[in-house]
Amino acid sequence: MNIGEASKATGISVKMLRYYEEIGLVRAALRSLSGYRVYSDKNIAMLRFVRRARDLGFQVKQIASLLDLWQDGSRASADVKSLALDHVRELEQRRRELDEMIATLEHLAHHCHGDDRPDCPILSSLGSEEDAEPKSKRKKVSRRSFGVAG
Repeated sequence: MNIGEASKATGISVKMLRYYEEIGLVRAALRSLSGYRVYSDKNIAMLRFVRRARDLGFQVKQIASLLDLWQDGSRASADVKSLALDHVRELEQRRRELDEMIATLEHLAHHCHGDDRPDCPILSSLGSEEDAEPKSKRKKVSRRSFGVAG
């Protein structure tokens, strides 16, 4: 299978296939005498694994660890579970951050008149000095502080 066919079979763009090989996430495909990449069934299986892991939000380093575990027949499933649960905690944290952003934007949009007047709380908030503070020093924003049901 050539790189275009491998891309179609795995749902990974040609550019990303080359990138994954370049960074060593996956082994480079063998080359034909004319220099074209030739993907085996094993290459395709590995790339599908990478694609599924990316679809679940795993980062490249995590995928490398998962690939190592997948290929290690003597692995402990506890290691895989630990990696997956660490990722769940990261996703939950990102979800909390997204919920905070949504609540803030909903609040600002609710207080924007959306008419011909130039004043806009959304732009005022984005331009305020208060937002320039490091995240660790900012007051936590909760959905309740904006009257948004949780």
